[in-house]
Amino acid sequence: MTDSKINIWIEAARPKTLAAAFVPVLIGAALAYSQNAFSLIPSLVALLCAFLIQIGTNFANDYYDAQKGADNDDRVGFTRATAKGLITPKMMMRATIITMGLAFVFGLYLVWHAGWVILLIGVLSLIFGIAYTGGPYPLGYNGLGDIFVFIFFGIIAVMGTYYVNALHWSLLAFWVSLPAGALSVNILVINNLRDIDTDGPAGKKTLGVIFGEEVLRWEYLLMILLSFAIPPHLFFRDHFGWLIFLPFLTIPLAVKLLKNIWQERKKAHFNKILENTAKFMVLFGLLFSIGLIFS
Repeated sequence: MTDSKINIWIEAARPKTLAAAFVPVLIGAALAYSQNAFSLIPSLVALLCAFLIQIGTNFANDYYDAQKGADNDDRVGFTRATAKGLITPKMMMRATIITMGLAFVFGLYLVWHAGWVILLIGVLSLIFGIAYTGGPYPLGYNGLGDIFVFIFFGIIAVMGTYYVNALHWSLLAFWVSLPAGALSVNILVINNLRDIDTDGPAGKKTLGVIFGEEVLRWEYLLMILLSFAIPPHLFFRDHFGWLIFLPFLTIPLAVKLLKNIWQERKKAHFNKILENTAKFMVLFGLLFSIGLIFS
């Protein structure tokens, strides 16, 4: 495979969105470490599966959005390989199946390690990853994408990672999952805000298409506020130490991002805002995880 072909596949995997796979696993593992329940191999396998599911979902989105006409020549977002003819639909669907299949195979280790409940979580993650843009009722085309992302890339990913370490459920894992879910949603919010002009004509009814651009901007703000509300909750209700406030160091970056999305009107510029939103999620997740471990 030539370098140019490899670069096409890397771009199709949408590396800028992989923060939504990395940060939830990091937070779940950090909480387990703080509870003296961390296990390295299950955490690494959980991270690998998260990356594979995210990439498989991105491949499926590339395929189905091209089939439905959502990725057309008027689109201002990053290049979509299937729509541009860089990868054939058959090859993209094959890549989706292979990637999701690898996630299932590696996930069998977690089933062996932690029990059948992980099989249920894994299968549902794979199904909904495809159903985000495919199937008879695609979630992303019916205003349900944000809920899917919040649940699967937040609550389920963090709590599932904690479970494969500690081998029991924890209400605390639910609370620490909320920033991961909220910041994952914000990546989707920027994506939908950028593509709002082309999503509507293609029949893709995102929250932005249904309710308008301003609702997406308020949603972004709400998700930021939810993320910053969790460290005080852990400090006052769960007796974590002062280091749990480390994510507050990112407040200036959050303010800058909010200023950008409220003032920016050129849709092409939202590609950079999306990239910065993903970077913000990683930085917040790292500081939050450090706070969990050392508090």
